Amino acid sequence: MADNLFQAPAIQTPSIDKLERLADKFGIDMTEDELKDHQKHIKKSLESYTFINQSPDPLPPVKYPRTPGYQPPQDENKLNAWAWKTDIQGASDGKLKGKTFAIKDSIPVAGVPMRNGTNLLRGYIPEFDATVVTRILDAGGCIKGKSVCENMCVNGSSFTSDSGPVLNAFDPERSAGGSSSGSAVLVKTGEVDMALGADQGGSIRMPACWNGIVGLKPTWSLVPYTGICILEPSVDHVGPMARTVADCALMLEVLAGYDDGLDSRQLKGYTPPVYSEMIGILAEGFVDCDPDVESVVREAARSLTAVGASVEEVSMPQHLDGIHIWDLICSDGTYSNFFGEGGSKGFYPTSVVSAFRKGLLTNANDLSVTAKNAVLLGECVRETNGLEFYCKAQNMCRILTQQYDNLLRSVDILVMPTIKFVAPLLPQEGATVDEQLYNAANMTGNTCQFDATGHPALTINAGFHQDLPVGMMMVGRHYDDGLVLKTAHAFEKIRDKK
Repeated sequence: MADNLFQAPAIQTPSIDKLERLADKFGIDMTEDELKDHQKHIKKSLESYTFINQSPDPLPPVKYPRTPGYQPPQDENKLNAWAWKTDIQGASDGKLKGKTFAIKDSIPVAGVPMRNGTNLLRGYIPEFDATVVTRILDAGGCIKGKSVCENMCVNGSSFTSDSGPVLNAFDPERSAGGSSSGSAVLVKTGEVDMALGADQGGSIRMPACWNGIVGLKPTWSLVPYTGICILEPSVDHVGPMARTVADCALMLEVLAGYDDGLDSRQLKGYTPPVYSEMIGILAEGFVDCDPDVESVVREAARSLTAVGASVEEVSMPQHLDGIHIWDLICSDGTYSNFFGEGGSKGFYPTSVVSAFRKGLLTNANDLSVTAKNAVLLGECVRETNGLEFYCKAQNMCRILTQQYDNLLRSVDILVMPTIKFVAPLLPQEGATVDEQLYNAANMTGNTCQFDATGHPALTINAGFHQDLPVGMMMVGRHYDDGLVLKTAHAFEKIRDKK
């Protein structure tokens, strides 16, 4: 692979006029002599910036040879789910030998173009593999390409990618869900066996739900996020998408585990396991639910009594408050991370941050309607309140997490609809900004809370309404991903016998 060539522009010593302007911005009174003293010390500090700028960027090694691949023509991409096609062969043996994979286009694959759904990254080619990509290849998997994701991954529908809308596998006029839209469609249509998705508010589970496959958002930090485009580290998740629970479990066995300190969020020393319960139907998960969707999910949950599970209704009113807590954390955090603001130890994808920043400064009109909304909201809040609301929301999230933990002491698994309605039609040409924003963000009511709290959550097809898939979501205790998969597998066997 090519050597890493990332190098930011040199930082110049600020003039006295610039320092005076910056001091005035914060209401700091300084004499000219004081400003000169500050200038002297800032100049000294900038030597460290120059040293870092000129030093090699230590990157994870690229272990398997590959060619760049190609952008598929329309006749190879009828549902617009492929961003790029490749044929990267992994190890000659392993748990995933013979399995094919699509990688969400927010996840770097060295030597293969990555756009994260936006033209702002046009021409960017990462020089490293994300850890999850290396783990798939180490286990013998074959990467067939990059799947389309929504523009900057800030959309729950499937119409904002700059390469065009991703079309639902059941009805091409309907949303495929987002932001891991392409991954879900490619798995459902059989073009790959499995796929990687990323989830900050439901972005694995929502497209999996509307395309009738299985998608697991693992326990937060169980699977390393190393190298993947960041939205907000406290809600960033990456996980498996497949047609069966067994394949999801197999993929999780390969993906999970400690990443040698490259992802500081991870629990050091934790070894994931090789993967008659109490099922709690969460009443608040059905608030404002389509009655037909509710009926399908309740019947599916009750069917688990056939394998000895006890099923009862439980309540936690704070589930509805969790939407607002997640919204603050994700909105404010995402805006900060658009600009690569750090704060934790681990690997930082510097070339991605650099490419996006340059694109934003020169081509902000290329942002999708949802990304523009995020920028306007983020700058508005930052100017008036800084990170005050973000900090308070993170404090409130601790309490929300404890409340789910308490409920999960009385039941083993929480069940609710993944999305409270079936896939809607995609926005038509000429749709207003209001119509587009509503279509992009009205489906996260049951999914987003568990990105904030980090509980494992899986969606599985529970049945159909109007010939469209209805997803049932199962939520478990932290690091009890195995029980979530086991319960989903039990339901899958009951469902498929009908």
